[in-house]
Amino acid sequence: MSSPSDHTTPALAPAPVAELHLPLSRGRAMLRFTVHYLEMVVAMVVGMVALGPVESLLARAVGQPYALDGTTVSMLMMAVNMTVPMAAWMRVRRHRWRLTAEMCAGMDVPFLLVLVPYWAGVISETALMMVGHTVMFVGMAAAMVLRRQEYVGHGH
Repeated sequence: MSSPSDHTTPALAPAPVAELHLPLSRGRAMLRFTVHYLEMVVAMVVGMVALGPVESLLARAVGQPYALDGTTVSMLMMAVNMTVPMAAWMRVRRHRWRLTAEMCAGMDVPFLLVLVPYWAGVISETALMMVGHTVMFVGMAAAMVLRRQEYVGHGH
């Protein structure tokens, strides 16, 4: 015969520890938002620095060393070199495909729109570079603001 102490009653069993999801303070939320933005900028710079020489090497390897010399082509390649690692980093950080696509669009669409005044001769190559990069960063910030809960609440 067994004694009452041989059996653990459900009331005496330890309760499972629940994860606590406390609301973030305003400062903590802003920090998460800012860190995500800075991570995207770092990924873009790394991509530009790392992939730029690779594209030149590839152009030479296929016998077309001057294929990337035009302003439009070089600017588009730079945008790709910045977008690919940024998107890859978002996926590493487990952001959904939709958010990744929105961030890429927020970055690239404004930049592409700046090509139009350049092609029309309204702005110079230098202005294209300056304005293009400025609107990229603004577009990314806008994409993040539109879905700020995603970027504030996404625990990395």
